[in-house]
Amino acid sequence: MTEKRRKKRILYIEHYAGSPGMGMEFRPYYLAREWMKMGYRVDILAADYSHLRTRNPVIHHDFECTVEDGIRYHWVHTGEYSGNGVSRALTMEQFVRKTWCAARKIAKRYRPDVIITSSTYPLDTFTGQRVRRYTGKGIGQKKAVLIHEVHDMWPATLIEVGGMSKYNPFTIAMQIGENSAYKRSDAVVSLPPLTESYMKEHGLGDGKWHHIPNGILEEEWMDPEPLPAEHQALLSGLKDRRRFIVGYFGGHALSNALDTLLDAAKYTEERGGRASYVLVGDGVEKKDLMKKAERMGLSEVYFLPKIPKKAIPTLTEYFDCTYVGAKNSSLYRFGLCMNKIFDSMMAGKPILCAISTPDDIVTGNGAGIMIPSDSPKEIDAAVAGWESLSPDALKQMGDSGRRAAIEKYTYRKLAEEFAKLFRS
Repeated sequence: MTEKRRKKRILYIEHYAGSPGMGMEFRPYYLAREWMKMGYRVDILAADYSHLRTRNPVIHHDFECTVEDGIRYHWVHTGEYSGNGVSRALTMEQFVRKTWCAARKIAKRYRPDVIITSSTYPLDTFTGQRVRRYTGKGIGQKKAVLIHEVHDMWPATLIEVGGMSKYNPFTIAMQIGENSAYKRSDAVVSLPPLTESYMKEHGLGDGKWHHIPNGILEEEWMDPEPLPAEHQALLSGLKDRRRFIVGYFGGHALSNALDTLLDAAKYTEERGGRASYVLVGDGVEKKDLMKKAERMGLSEVYFLPKIPKKAIPTLTEYFDCTYVGAKNSSLYRFGLCMNKIFDSMMAGKPILCAISTPDDIVTGNGAGIMIPSDSPKEIDAAVAGWESLSPDALKQMGDSGRRAAIEKYTYRKLAEEFAKLFRS
């Protein structure tokens, strides 16, 4: 590793960036940790409030810095919001406006060699582009490499899922940002795997597209936290009864298609199957799901509170398979990048993925099966087939997924792949 490379600085612009101590989003933290091990300095530019975090920082002025595990977080005050309405849009405007106006100061203070724009929405590309303009001013210094990272396909998500008109001013602004990011970035990193042709239609040049998905951190699986007593008691009881546990962990939102899972559970109970369905987590739909399960008279569906991320490995030890589902949506033509898929692989449990998509990440890695969205009968049929398999056969499938996670999807490997772009 050369002296020049050890001194490289990365500026990671991600409105919603978090950490294990603060809560989601975790990707900037995990990548930053790996890059620091490789000799880079990482500065993360984020908003002081995010609905995804469990703990938000308290700051007294814009660009106040806090340090977590050696990573420098620089906070921009944007105010709080609720839901996905005007108040959230205003925080986006504040974040982009403040960082854009401070671009010269940011470039001078952080002296980035690499700038990554990675907010859910694409407007942060304008900040990244302006900061880059002020880099490379010293003798022998080069302009920073600008990389745009895509998590969600905005504005396609707003139009196809949110029902917004493509003529809505907000949608138009997002489209302008997306097109600019594809045209003016040195490279684009896509978490979904099937986006290249779409991005080229919107201005991306040849050779600039790179797929670097989410992944797993092996250390989190080596020393996991224990389960709360409530979870331990229920799951141990189900195991004592020799039940086949279909497990779900994560958000309880409409997009997760948990109502379809309840419909599948009804079919399971009607045929006298030995599967129990355990849903762990929280979300806006949880109360309605619990009421639905009660109305349907489901005796083998159980709801448990959310748990810390570090306890997921302990939880999944009790599962016989994991469920990942989603409502049918044209957006899944771009493929999958859900964290719970990679966590399920690392758990070494067969994955029942009920999502209509051309992406074969589950079956391609021998980690489980994929069936169409909104198909409760097919879910029950898959569960019935797995109920009859030997433990060794289930283990073989789970082990295949775990091997894939370790071989392809650790954050160390993903960070190394990402770092190749820093020399663009």
